Amino acid sequence: MNNKEFESTHFFQTYKRLPVEIARGDGCYLVTKDGRRILDFFAGLAVNVLGYGDRDVLRAIIHQTKNYLHLSNFYIQDAQIELARVLLENSGYDRVFFSNSGTEAIEGAVKLVRRWGKTRRKQTIVSLQKAFHGRTMGSLSLMDRKKYRDGFEPFLPDVRQVPLNDTAALKNNVDEHTAGFFFEPVQGESGVSPVTAEYIDQLLELKKRFGFLIVADEIQTGIGRTGTFLACEQFSIKPDITIVAKPLGGGLPVGAILAVDELNDVLPTGTHGTTFGGNPVACAAGRVVVTKVSDDVFLKNVREKAGRLHDQLIELQNQYPSVIKEIRGMGLMIGIELYVPAAPFLDKFLEKDILVNITDETVLRLLPPLVIGEREIKRFVEVFGEILEIIYP
Repeated sequence: MNNKEFESTHFFQTYKRLPVEIARGDGCYLVTKDGRRILDFFAGLAVNVLGYGDRDVLRAIIHQTKNYLHLSNFYIQDAQIELARVLLENSGYDRVFFSNSGTEAIEGAVKLVRRWGKTRRKQTIVSLQKAFHGRTMGSLSLMDRKKYRDGFEPFLPDVRQVPLNDTAALKNNVDEHTAGFFFEPVQGESGVSPVTAEYIDQLLELKKRFGFLIVADEIQTGIGRTGTFLACEQFSIKPDITIVAKPLGGGLPVGAILAVDELNDVLPTGTHGTTFGGNPVACAAGRVVVTKVSDDVFLKNVREKAGRLHDQLIELQNQYPSVIKEIRGMGLMIGIELYVPAAPFLDKFLEKDILVNITDETVLRLLPPLVIGEREIKRFVEVFGEILEIIYP
């Protein structure tokens, strides 16, 4: 029984696997078992921001494994402290809680908001329609999309969703009973849709009036993806709580709740915890990632590459206005919305050894490693043009 047969026979069939088997990663490329080199414009779902095989990340992992792989959170650990220092310094927050993943960090943030609101007679949580916050029950409670929620009811009470960038709906659903508002600066799963500055301004006005907590889900947008360390830096807002995860551990699982100091007393000893959260090996890798990505020159380079890629995609849109509807996103988180289904494009890209992702059926989502080079960007745009010429001559 080969790997494909074993997987289909013994795994829950929750994933639609790609028709390639990967042997190793090399920079911005994946190398298959039969020797193909695939340019990765998806980076393990926005995780591998430094690509594959970064020497400093590997060196930090090896060093930590020689000390210990796990203790527990009954101990203060150097690797956690070192990651916390650089993470708080570059995010501007005061407090951190390490989790295993983004969705677990969202769960913790929900608990934090609800416990904060309890003594203030605030219980309602407001979030955005078409959002994606994870697969656990608390995360699903914040979401409205049927394909993720159907069959898992009932969800948490007193949670409501409002449309993205609809200021009137926001005003109609926020009041003195609101405990918290959750949002993604750029909604990835709904087609790479950014929040507007006007919406953020309205949100801040309502916060000033009603006094609720704002939670930013930067699981996908954080750690340099949008050209700043956190995407919210590009808006006039510093949320009370920010969630980071995906790229944080350099490929190893770790997430974090970042919060302002005023929330410290909300979760006293024993009210929240995790066995594996803040794993020392993942934290050791994370310190390297945060240190590299937070560098001003690195982030400037991300912004410049993103600008050039965006401009070249606009040129293709001008050549094929009946196929490409819109180019949107922030930094190296780009959505190419088509007037047609995107699935045939994914297949054509893979035939030409480039990996992209589809979201919301008609959107090609680009999440390349932040270390992507000009040569790789040029190759992607050229291949995209070739595919458009083949499908729509």
